[in-house]
Amino acid sequence: MTATRLSVFPLAGALLFPRMHLPLHIFEPRYRALISDALARDRRIGMIQPRDANEPPALFDVGCVGRIAEVEALPDGRYDIVLEGLTRFTVLRELDVTTPFRQVEAELEAAGEEEVLAIAERASLEMESRRFADGLGYAVDWEAVTRLDDESLVNGIAQIAPFDVASKQALLEADGLSARAELIVQLMQFFGRHGEEGGVTLQ
Repeated sequence: MTATRLSVFPLAGALLFPRMHLPLHIFEPRYRALISDALARDRRIGMIQPRDANEPPALFDVGCVGRIAEVEALPDGRYDIVLEGLTRFTVLRELDVTTPFRQVEAELEAAGEEEVLAIAERASLEMESRRFADGLGYAVDWEAVTRLDDESLVNGIAQIAPFDVASKQALLEADGLSARAELIVQLMQFFGRHGEEGGVTLQ
């Protein structure tokens, strides 16, 4: 692992994983400044979730570095961007800076190899995903889903599933694709069951 300085974008519910993509619409002045700065440097920013609703919010310890792969600068100063996930990072400390956006010293994970699931793990995930989506009334192109590689399927679900912030963070921090897939199944069963009972509000 290597330590580096990262400008971070705290955004609840927005997960990024290595080799995945995340589209974002940037409109707040401080984050427009963040994107301008990143474009002038190495195009990298750290996506991380806030822990609370304070201002500024406390941050979770783990996020993911994203490279700005696509950018459209709008006439009024806003940006539409697509981030490509590079590697997870762990925050070592927050830096005292004068920029309108926050910066941290972070330890970057070594980039890992693409992972695969066992056949039974994949089948279980697909089955639970269908049940969950049907229960929420989501329209899903299941034929397209079956063509996804394991990593795109697992991490794609983790990015878009309507779980709460803490659950999303647990998915990001899960150690390995199998563990993440198993946690997704558990969360779908929990939120699906409690959603039917009206006991849990999905984000």
